[in-house]
Amino acid sequence: MTAAETEVLDKTARETGMMAGKRGIIFGVANERSLAWHCAKYLYEQGADLAFTYQGEALEKRIMPLAEKVESEFVEMCDLGDDAQIDKVFDKLSKKWDSLDFLVHAVAFANKEDLEGHYVNTTREGFRLALDVSCYTLTAVTNRALPMMKDGGSVITLTYYGAEKVVPHYNVMGVAKAALESSVMYLAADLGEKNVRVNAISAGPVKTLAAMGIAGFRDMLKLVEQKAPMKRNVEADEVGKTALYLASDLSSGVTGEVIHVDCGYSILGM
Repeated sequence: MTAAETEVLDKTARETGMMAGKRGIIFGVANERSLAWHCAKYLYEQGADLAFTYQGEALEKRIMPLAEKVESEFVEMCDLGDDAQIDKVFDKLSKKWDSLDFLVHAVAFANKEDLEGHYVNTTREGFRLALDVSCYTLTAVTNRALPMMKDGGSVITLTYYGAEKVVPHYNVMGVAKAALESSVMYLAADLGEKNVRVNAISAGPVKTLAAMGIAGFRDMLKLVEQKAPMKRNVEADEVGKTALYLASDLSSGVTGEVIHVDCGYSILGM
């Protein structure tokens, strides 16, 4: 098959895909390994039009080529710790699009020193930063997206098993993710009557830029591979496929859920 024939097939697939005519914004793509990027790929392949934001100028060179691959015409810098920047992004987006169908929130951060040693040594500032970036930002962007979700929509965030059980070196991030999962339920209760669904994907460990900053991460991968019922680690594409399900009409009756995509590791007691 020639490149031209492949391009025609890809275009046809997008025009007839389950996300054809849908529009969404994705927060948290850092590079091609990001779970947010794998979500973006599957949404694009099924016809969605995508908007992106990136954290700072250092990431711009990484994000722009990726945005071009999925024909995105909206890429803006946005520090989610700054309400004014969030307002500016949604103001620009509302002038480009008259509606929004889905939002993917894949944003988390904690100081490196707070992911080492013992949780009891977490500083007040470290705690505040982790909870603000990793949890509150979901509420902040959902609040701004609501006026554009005129016919309902889907909000998706990413979490991890460290929200439910103690995972070595996850520390304050586990506490932040627990708060994030609680936020998913409260937002789902608030927004259900508006036909806006809010769900989280609890992904198993995947080699991303953020994950590699966790001490002992490689040991974590080995342990999951040994213990998980499927005897392997989850692939980033499997997380992307789940995001596609949650963003699409296939999940029209699903809200307030945390869906584990971890090869079954979270079901184990020992």
